[in-house]
Amino acid sequence: MVLNYIWILFFVIAFIIVVFKLIIFGDVTAMTATVNAITDSSKTAFEISLGLTGVMCFWLGIMKVGERGGAIAIFSRLISPFFSRLFPEIPKDHPAMGSILMNYSANMLGLDNAATPLGLKAMKELQEINPNKEQASNAMIMFLTLNTAGFTIIPVSIIAFRATAGAVNPTDIFLPLLIATYGGMISGLILCTFIQKIKWDTVLTAWVLGIVGFIGGLTYLFSALPKETMENISNVIGGIIIFSVIITFIVFAYTKKVDVYESFIDGAKEGFEVAVKIIPYLVAMLVGIGVFRASGGMEFITNGIAYIFQNLHLDTRFVDALPVAIMKPFSGSGARGLMVDLIKPVTEGGLGADSFAGRLAGIFNGSHDTTFYVLAVYFGSVAIKKTRYVVATSLFAELVSIILSIVVCYIFFG
Repeated sequence: MVLNYIWILFFVIAFIIVVFKLIIFGDVTAMTATVNAITDSSKTAFEISLGLTGVMCFWLGIMKVGERGGAIAIFSRLISPFFSRLFPEIPKDHPAMGSILMNYSANMLGLDNAATPLGLKAMKELQEINPNKEQASNAMIMFLTLNTAGFTIIPVSIIAFRATAGAVNPTDIFLPLLIATYGGMISGLILCTFIQKIKWDTVLTAWVLGIVGFIGGLTYLFSALPKETMENISNVIGGIIIFSVIITFIVFAYTKKVDVYESFIDGAKEGFEVAVKIIPYLVAMLVGIGVFRASGGMEFITNGIAYIFQNLHLDTRFVDALPVAIMKPFSGSGARGLMVDLIKPVTEGGLGADSFAGRLAGIFNGSHDTTFYVLAVYFGSVAIKKTRYVVATSLFAELVSIILSIVVCYIFFG
């Protein structure tokens, strides 16, 4: 299991670094900070899981209502021509199709609180049809590879952070970010179809090209909008979609004479069970990441990359933002904190929101997701032990996003 080796490396590398600092430089603070990170990260993991409990209870309750009322079956049929080709293992009209669609939709709209419960619901349904209960299926790998690509249409939170930091035009990263995140998602999709030997027929090609056209249209529509307008449109669209889904599920269930309240309670109970089940996996991953970061491992990587590019006499302006890109697969809050620190005004110790690194940090933060967090939580919820090649496909998609982010930032902001 790849996650097993990665988790072990977090601790081994962290130990080597802190011992090196202690012996060579006499730095006793590194060891203290690293040990403290174990307690702090454990506490954070539990708090995250506790915070998810209420949201998961609600959304899995609503999903149960939609399942018994037949609304999810309708969602499944609508996207069946596309998803049946990406997920050939999933039976026709299976509720997993609808759950996957709604998870992707919530992610695209930046609705993280809704996306996680919907994604865990999808994993539970995929596990039900998984012939090997300890090993990730092809459908799970495709689902999580696209999920961790972090495809977001409207990055409202990043725009808000840039506005707070004093950016002249907080939305100027919108188009570069969209190109980077979409490129990462498509690269992950192509790699998975190649590994899983999925045939690109006319229907699959047409759907992908249609998505390209849709993204192109959104880019044209939103790229010239002021920050306030974009935020308002995003909030309204997101609110309408989410509330419409809730009402649709309830109405469909009621017309089918389903006991809506009892169905909701049954689903909410499942949500509580899942929230408790993921705690050990979340603690394991966040503690490993916390120890590695506190030891200085992340700083060691970025300094090494900067050294290489400096010796190649290449432009190194992107290196200042690189910690954000490297941190994002491990910790969303960590990446956000690094970005906020970077885009602060120069007078406050930052580089400024309109600096090259400041813009690139925003693009990095929105172009890919927290891979190791997602894999730990999602696989932990269904007790998958053998993840196969999903780490490789997910990190490949994120690497493409990172490279595209750097390229488009140079193209747009020179």
